Amino acid sequence: MTNFIPIFPLGIVVYPGEHLNLHIVEPRYKQLILECHTTSKPFGIPTVIDNKLQEFGTMMEITELTKVYENGEMDIRTKGLMIFRILELIKEIPDKLYSGAIVTYPDNYRTGNPETMRKLMSSVRELHSLLKLNKDFNKPDGELNSYEVAHHIGLSLGEEYELLVLTDERQRLEYLKRQLIKIIPMVSGLEQLKEKIKLNGHFRNLSGFDW
Repeated sequence: MTNFIPIFPLGIVVYPGEHLNLHIVEPRYKQLILECHTTSKPFGIPTVIDNKLQEFGTMMEITELTKVYENGEMDIRTKGLMIFRILELIKEIPDKLYSGAIVTYPDNYRTGNPETMRKLMSSVRELHSLLKLNKDFNKPDGELNSYEVAHHIGLSLGEEYELLVLTDERQRLEYLKRQLIKIIPMVSGLEQLKEKIKLNGHFRNLSGFDW
């Protein structure tokens, strides 16, 4: 299946099921968000790495338009739905300030092995213990999936994107396992890693991608 979607390119990776709060500043994205909110239609966040638009991103639904400021800026709450791949970029759309893309939706095998997930979470908790962090995942370990864990082990943007591109949960779990094997021996004194894992749900003010 292919279709056209409006896109909001950002230098982040969003996973299916993830909740993301955004502060909208730029006129093109104010227009995009207002239109999507009014029509109850989703929009896409493709990842930008090193100022280059990547092929893959995540379709987002607006769950709440939290606040509209006097200058038109907005706070919104969104949720990731599914992964898409860009087939064709549409930079200019008649009467629109924002851009769009023709996309397809790769098959995504979402079922993993609960025992593998439990072993992975044991390593995650080892990492957090070394960093003196306490994360509550609000689910039994065996019921978690890779998307719910990936942001909590200090992956770089490129590594988070590599995980996004994998379309099989078993591959994603193996990828996270390999990353933890590298990360855990390196955590001593890595305060930047600690700050990355501690990121919370504050509204994030992010600049859009300039074509």
